Amino acid sequence: MSEANNNFPVEAQPQQSGPGDKMHPVVKNLMKLSTGQQLGLMLTLAVSIAIGIAVVLWAQAPSYDLLFSGVADKDAGEIIEALNKLEMDYKVDPGTGAIMVPAGNVRELKLKLAAQGLPRSTSLGYELLDKDNGFGASKNVELMRFQRALEGEIALTIQTIQNVKSAKILLALPVQSVFVRERKKPSASVIVELYQGRTLDKEQIESIVHLVASSVPMMEASQVTVVDQKGRLLNSKDTPEDISLTSKQFEYKKNIEEHLRGRIENILTPLVGGDGMRAQISADVDFTVTEKTQEMFNPDLPALRSEQTQEDRSDLSAVQGVPGALSNQPPPTGVAPEVTSGQENQAATQTGSGSVNKSATRNYELDKTITHTRLATGSLRRLSVAVVVDDKRATVDGNLTQQAYSQEDLNQLRDLVKQAVGYDSSRGDQVTVTNVAFKAAEALEDVSEPIWEKPWFMDVLKLLIAAVVLLLLILKVLRPVFATLLGTREEEEKLKALEEAKKEAEAIGGVVRFDENGKPVAVRIDQETGEMMGLSAAAEDLLLLEAPQSYEKRLEYVQKLIDEDAKLVAQVIKTWLKDNA
Repeated sequence: MSEANNNFPVEAQPQQSGPGDKMHPVVKNLMKLSTGQQLGLMLTLAVSIAIGIAVVLWAQAPSYDLLFSGVADKDAGEIIEALNKLEMDYKVDPGTGAIMVPAGNVRELKLKLAAQGLPRSTSLGYELLDKDNGFGASKNVELMRFQRALEGEIALTIQTIQNVKSAKILLALPVQSVFVRERKKPSASVIVELYQGRTLDKEQIESIVHLVASSVPMMEASQVTVVDQKGRLLNSKDTPEDISLTSKQFEYKKNIEEHLRGRIENILTPLVGGDGMRAQISADVDFTVTEKTQEMFNPDLPALRSEQTQEDRSDLSAVQGVPGALSNQPPPTGVAPEVTSGQENQAATQTGSGSVNKSATRNYELDKTITHTRLATGSLRRLSVAVVVDDKRATVDGNLTQQAYSQEDLNQLRDLVKQAVGYDSSRGDQVTVTNVAFKAAEALEDVSEPIWEKPWFMDVLKLLIAAVVLLLLILKVLRPVFATLLGTREEEEKLKALEEAKKEAEAIGGVVRFDENGKPVAVRIDQETGEMMGLSAAAEDLLLLEAPQSYEKRLEYVQKLIDEDAKLVAQVIKTWLKDNA
């Protein structure tokens, strides 16, 4: 028995308390570590605290948004000075020079800076003409000031268009002269900077072109060039007029179709419901431009346009004397005629002593009609109408059912459609009304603004990231550090070693015992003798007293041991007394 007792762990003798027993457990556990471990522990603790503080400050820092970008250095300095006076936080991007302010104060600061006229470089319009350049300003300087003011004013107007971030206008205004017959036309170049991901549609580009052309005297739309910030030409000068005419024709055709479709929907919606029908119209429009000039004559209605009559009369005798001396004599003395001139003429005509020559010219004009006709363009040549109606919905015994339209109902609907669109059989119009069951409407996709584009999303995300980082620091860094300082790590390691020893004992069919160092070990039990290998049964029982059990369990075990083998317990107590003597 005494031989077996030599293998038992001997209970330690009580020691006298010293100065180290009054030390705090944290300090005592820290003194057990080596110098390197102490430095590493302190460094880990300091870095963890620094990271935690940095994450908390980063999470509490406000999100910054763009206030101004691309402004001149002078204006940027004035803006920063104004922000300092307002005691507002700001940041300047070192790469682009953009001024960033807290996201919630962007609009308020823009209004306050605009009240101060900042930034000044973006408001160069007719305000330039308000400045006095002095008495010695030449005419060329005044013309350049007016041109700059006009360019700035047009640029400000273009910036009001949606999707346009900024604009710059370059005008080429040639000097006109009264001595030059062919004058040069002014031209303009427009450079627009669009917002990220935005574009200008065709109508917006045309509006910019016509806006600039209308703002400068004698400028035509073909002399305006529009370019974006990437150098892409937005309008083309080589576009023929036929293309623009075709687009107008297409717009006119579409307006006719939409107008007629609206009339169909207005008349059928009360009958079949707004979602119970679909209508499409194809209009064949004639855009041919025809001019006709017709000239017609009516030969049955002649009219005298002009008449010219000429009559020559001579009263001399037809026989005259031979020219000689008698012919050169003065006329004889006049004698009063015994007859009147009319009688004389009549007598001369009767005697044949005179001559009469008459001629007449008459111009006749026929009845003429000239007709110049220009036929109307955009006339409707043919209509094709297709209407699809859904099944009728009725409630039968409390259940919603669908029922197809009868042929008579479809004929009535077709007649209504014909009257609504102005059906004309002579043009070859076609109207079709069909009943088809519609498919069930699918759920509409949510087109609301994504949650990550909400203004508060970044603040919440920063808080979540900070919380995760702090949690990882506490669980992975600070907890092991404090466990080491408080000595709980050793207890955890003992419990872990005890669990591993229990698993090993179950695997080999033995029990868990503690060695002299207090480390739990698995001991195999001999199946024939029922004793532990290398130890006696008494040692097995006594080793249980060294196990980390509670006081009640130890007392219960000792009582049980006394009841079963009182002699063995007495022998053990005697051995203890001898050893302590």
